[in-house]
Amino acid sequence: MKDLTKNRWKFLIIPALIVVAGIVLYIVHGGFNFDVEFLGGVRMQVNLHTDFDNGEIADLVQQSTTDTVSATVQKGTTNEIAVIKTPPVEDSVKDEIFNALKEKYSLADEDLISVSSASASFGLEVQRKALMYTLLAIICILIYIAIRFEWRSAVMAVFALAINVLVMAAVYAITNIPINTTFIAAMLTVIGYSINNTIVIFDRIRENQKLRKKNETIAEMTDRSINETLGRTINSTITTLITIVLIYFLGVSTIKDFALPLIVGIIAGAYTSIFIASTFWAAWRESNMKAKAAAAQERKSNKKNK
Repeated sequence: MKDLTKNRWKFLIIPALIVVAGIVLYIVHGGFNFDVEFLGGVRMQVNLHTDFDNGEIADLVQQSTTDTVSATVQKGTTNEIAVIKTPPVEDSVKDEIFNALKEKYSLADEDLISVSSASASFGLEVQRKALMYTLLAIICILIYIAIRFEWRSAVMAVFALAINVLVMAAVYAITNIPINTTFIAAMLTVIGYSINNTIVIFDRIRENQKLRKKNETIAEMTDRSINETLGRTINSTITTLITIVLIYFLGVSTIKDFALPLIVGIIAGAYTSIFIASTFWAAWRESNMKAKAAAAQERKSNKKNK
C-alpha cells in the first residue's frame, strides 16, 4: 500500500461515520442502556414475543405494583425483548411485574430471561472505579510509550485508543447492548490488544529510522514500515477474531454482549494502528522537521545579512 500518510485524513472517515451513527442512535434510544451495575436498582429482561410500546410497558409496571413503581423501559437486542429498569424493590414486587406481563402477553416462566439488582451506592462505586481504572491504564500506556519511543508516539497512540473507545461506545449505542462491567472488560481488552499492534509498527519505524535512505522522507519510511508489519498485524487480528466470532455464535447471551463489542474493538484497533497512529505521527514528525529546517535556514540567513 502506498501514500498511507498522505491519505491519513481519509482513513478517519470510517470511524467518524460509526461514531456519528452512534450519536444518532444514542439520541433515538434516549441515552446508553446502562445496566443496574452502574445505576443501581432492578433490571428485568423479558421476551414478550411481539413488538411493544415502551410507554405502555412502563404504565403496566406502575399500575401492577402495590407501590406504583416507576420504570424505564427500553428494547433489548431485538424488538421483542423488553428491558425494564426500576428503583430497588422487594422480590415480591419483581414477581408482581412479571406476573402482569405474563398475563397480558401470555408468557411462560422461561420468558423471564434475566433479573439483576444492585444498590445505588454500589452503582456509583462501579462507575467511579471503571473511570479510574480506564484512565489509569491510558496514563500508564502514555508513560510507557513516551519512555520507549518518544512523546509524539505516545500522543498518537492514545489518539488512536480514543478512537477505538469512541467506536466501541458507538457500537453499544447502536446495538443498545447494556453497559455494565462487561463493557469495561471489553474496552480494557481492546486497549491492550490495539496498543500491542501500534507498538509493533512503532518498533519497525524506529529500526528503519536508523537505516533511512538519504532521499527517503519520514512519510515514505513510515509507509514502508507499515507495509513490512502489515502481514503480522493482519494475521494476528484474523486468528484472534476467529476465536471470538466462534464464542459469539456458540455462547450464551451474556457472552455475546462481551464478544460483539470485542470483535468490533479488535477490528478498530488493527485499523487505527495501521492507518491512523503511525501515519499521523509521521505527518507530525515531518512537519516538525520542516519547521526546524526553516528556522535554521532563517538563522543562517540572518547571520549572513549581519
